[in-house]
Amino acid sequence: MTAPIETTGAAAEAQPEAVLEGVSGKRIEGRSLGQIAWLRFRRDKVAVAGAIVVILLIAVAALSRPLQALLGLDPNAPNESLIDPNTTLPKGDFGGMSGDHLLGVDPKFGRDLFARVLEGSWVSLIVAFGATLLSVAIGTVLGVIAGFYRGRVDAFISRMMDVFLAFPLLLFAIAISASLQGGAFGLEGLPLHISVLIFVIGFFNWPYMGRIVRAQTLSLREREFVDAARGMGARGPFILFRELLPNLVGPIIVYSTLLIPSNILFEAALSFLGVGIQPPQASWGGMLNQAVKYYEVDPQYMIVPGLAIFVTVLAFNLLGDGLRDALDPRSR
Repeated sequence: MTAPIETTGAAAEAQPEAVLEGVSGKRIEGRSLGQIAWLRFRRDKVAVAGAIVVILLIAVAALSRPLQALLGLDPNAPNESLIDPNTTLPKGDFGGMSGDHLLGVDPKFGRDLFARVLEGSWVSLIVAFGATLLSVAIGTVLGVIAGFYRGRVDAFISRMMDVFLAFPLLLFAIAISASLQGGAFGLEGLPLHISVLIFVIGFFNWPYMGRIVRAQTLSLREREFVDAARGMGARGPFILFRELLPNLVGPIIVYSTLLIPSNILFEAALSFLGVGIQPPQASWGGMLNQAVKYYEVDPQYMIVPGLAIFVTVLAFNLLGDGLRDALDPRSR
């Protein structure tokens, strides 16, 4: 057997310096949860690409009117000289694409498709964001109350969620949208249509958010920091808004990002069925509705709005998946 190696006192004292050699002068700092999540998200190139596209889409939608004025575009201006009077189809190939009309023009009227896609972008996004905000507000409040108080409160809210989830939403949306086309609540025209869509889509989609928040609350209410708050005399409302809700921000942000594309598709579906945004106001779903009659002879008219919806929904889904992996890596 080899004898144990004895270290002298001087060598033992020198060990910490040897271990720390090369890091002297550098300050070691911890990272917050937000910084860790940002590092994870930044490594996901697909999610970063989705975020860039989402930012560009929001910027284009917010600046659609100034962009149209800058480029001299009018989404409702007809160009009869670009339409063949015999077929009512655009003259030229690919739906009349040219230097003046980058994406072509629509049949019958000759309106610029690029201008109409720009005009429809802010309509789709404002409806999607408004409906998502309404769903998140209702679902978060009822979900956290159900998960925290349990008992009869939880049973009542859970049964209410089941009723809303079983409700024939599409049929009800068609009925209420059709019945309020003329005017209601002091609104008419485009403001009324947008408000009705936000209410119908947002109010009947809150149970999805409510179930997620309830499940997260059931887990958090048993954690040590909640017991500590109770031990210090904190009551229910304080624990709900100061302890639980800040820890629910991550799941709420993630699901909200995934809910937005669903709402975009729902708005497009209602406009496609003729009970959403009404012409002549441009909307992606309305453009698809009008393109049904021409898709065989002028596929460009259907491809342009369809591609706009596809890119927008895909970008939001990629962003949502990236945020989910960054904020909760165990969900992978």
